[in-house]
This record gives sequence, structure tokens and C-alpha cells, in this order.
Amino acid sequence: MTDDADSTPETDASAGDDTGPGAGTREPETVLITGCSSGIGRATALAFLEEDWTVYATARDEGDLEALADAGCETAELDVTDDDAVERVVDRVVEERGGIDCLVNNAGYAQMGPIEDVPVEDVHGQFDVNVYGPHRLTRAVLPHMRDAEDGTIINVSSTAGRLSFPGGGVYSGSKFALEAMSDALRGEVQPFGIDVVLVEPGPVVTNFQDRVEDEVDGLPRSEAYEDVYEIMDDYEAIGGAGPLASEPKDVARVILNAASCTDPGPRYPVGPVAKYAMLARFVPDPIRDTVIGLARRVLG
Repeated sequence: MTDDADSTPETDASAGDDTGPGAGTREPETVLITGCSSGIGRATALAFLEEDWTVYATARDEGDLEALADAGCETAELDVTDDDAVERVVDRVVEERGGIDCLVNNAGYAQMGPIEDVPVEDVHGQFDVNVYGPHRLTRAVLPHMRDAEDGTIINVSSTAGRLSFPGGGVYSGSKFALEAMSDALRGEVQPFGIDVVLVEPGPVVTNFQDRVEDEVDGLPRSEAYEDVYEIMDDYEAIGGAGPLASEPKDVARVILNAASCTDPGPRYPVGPVAKYAMLARFVPDPIRDTVIGLARRVLG
């Protein structure tokens, strides 16, 4: 689902392929991907590799990338919160390949918890990875893409970037911010032949929940929100790894198609939960709040 001013892209794994409007692909070359230690990032690196892109797969711990290196990816240690590391990796790719055709900002995590219970420093940490990280990478690659008058920046957002929910305000806030920045950036760089794409998965079968649990366990829980914590403790109640969850390869395929398309759409929701959740944005706020309140009583 998109805002009224947006065109509506395909929302399944075939989105962005060369069978729809704007069909046709450019010669694929070099992609830089963050957050490749597992899940969506790893699947995306392999998907690009299978299509003969030169893939630079990065993660905070380069040791987590050994399997990708063995498969044929170039690898690098990259903490997206480190300005010097970002500059170093981008400079390396440009020196070795002459430019960067596609940047995939995938690195991220979810700081869940009621707004009152999440310390300010944890909010800073969430935004440093999910918002400032993509901003750092984008600023580093844009001069090279402008020189080439070509390129694609793909920001991996979330259904939570379009619809917030109790216990997910900080995470949703970071993804809302990423979406807003992407919308502005798209108009800013369009004259230079650069595309900006948002990929918005619903629940995905990854180890994402493990990090969520770690972050929530570290919170100073207040008794006022026990029902919210009960829902978060049973992640499958809000999607989790249940039957409606997508596989990482499904998201990777959408990312690859968007990168290869000469005229990609601005947004690509992925998976059934993402498609249905987007419809909730058309529901008046009082009705949506009532439904959420009922869900808290039933699930909490």
C-alpha cells in the first residue's frame, strides 16, 4: 500500500521484475549490502551472487560472513554506526570496482517495549542503527552514484514503518523515519538518474526474534504494561514465525528485482501480513485504536 501520490508496485516476490510497467533491466554490476550475517541480508547476498553481481557483503563481525566468502562474495567488517568504517568500506568498493551500482541498507534490529519503559539511550541506539546507519551509507555512496548518473538505493524497512502498535513505538519510530527520509531522498536524487526504493517486509522467518527478546529482557519493566509484555513474549501472536511469515529468500528476491529494474516502484510490501496491515492505514484512527484495545484484552 502506498500514499495517494505514489504508484502501487507489485507486492509479491515477482515485484519489480521485467514483466510489468517500466520493464527492462540494466547490466548488473556491483552491490554493497549491510547486515549480511544472517536472515534477509545473507539471502540477499546469495540472490545477487546467483545473478552474477559482484557482491560486497558486510556485517559487524566478518567471521559471520565466512560462508558468503566461500560462495564468492567479497566481505568486509562494517558497523553502520561507525563513520570511519563506513567511509573505509565504500572507498574500498569504489577503488576495486570503480563505483557502486546498488546499496542495500539492510542492517537493523527492533527495540521493542512500551515507550515509558525504554531508556533514552536505547532509543538513541535504535535510531543510530536503523536511521543514522542508512544515512551514513547513503551519504557515502551518493557522490559516486551522481558521478555515474546511475544507481539504486534500497532501504529495508518494515510493515512497522507504516503502522505502529503498542510495544513497538521505538522500532516503528525508526522505520517511520527511514520511510520519510527515503521519500524525500527519492525526489532529491531523481534528476541524477538514481532510484530510491523501500522494501517493507511483514514477519520473516529469521533469528530477528532472538534480538527482540534480548532487548526486551534488558528493560526495567513496569507493572503497568504487563499485558503488552505478555503479547511481546508470545511473538507469534503478532506474526512471529507463524504460517503467514515470509522466508528471507522471498524478501531477497524482491530486493534483487527492484535493483535490476530500470524503473522500480517506490515501495514493495512483502508477504501477506504486510499487504493486509497496510490496509489498516485507511481505517480511521478511533476505530483502529478500538481494535488494538480489544486485541490487548484478548491476547494480553
